[in-house]
Amino acid sequence: MFLPPATSTSGSPAIGRQVAAQLVSAFIISRLAYGNDTLSGLPQSTLAPLQRVLNAAARLVCNIRPREHVTSALIYLHWLPVAACIEFKICVLAYQSLDSTAPAYNSDMLQPVSSLQRQTNLRSATNSELFVPRTRLRVGERAFSSAAIRPWHALPTDIKRASTLLTFKKRSK
Repeated sequence: MFLPPATSTSGSPAIGRQVAAQLVSAFIISRLAYGNDTLSGLPQSTLAPLQRVLNAAARLVCNIRPREHVTSALIYLHWLPVAACIEFKICVLAYQSLDSTAPAYNSDMLQPVSSLQRQTNLRSATNSELFVPRTRLRVGERAFSSAAIRPWHALPTDIKRASTLLTFKKRSK
């Protein structure tokens, strides 16, 4: 979908779309993204208000009417939906933890299957899989040590084995 340039009510161009996107990114998206990895595992009904804020920001930047679809604007702006952004951040933290570039308290929470002595002959050991810890409560499944497992295992093996963090980010988006 072609997005026309943003204009003011007088017909002359308002602030450019790029400037508007930078302002929205600085003031709104940074607040949405701050600590959103703690929202992992929450129901969609809880994440829906955050997604509506992101959609409203995209409508503002791209000058889209309220009843029009916002998906093409999100793609144009390279903004991930809230749920996808949460999973992306968790996967980046998992990659950094396994690459030993994350703080020790994060790295200690994830254990590759290949590091377990008795399970090195499993197929999961060669696919960069992580050990799945047991949790007693539903809340325990939202902890980083458990929440990182599902999105990490959903990634293809070539993405998990990326040589640098930049390569990992480009391939996983």
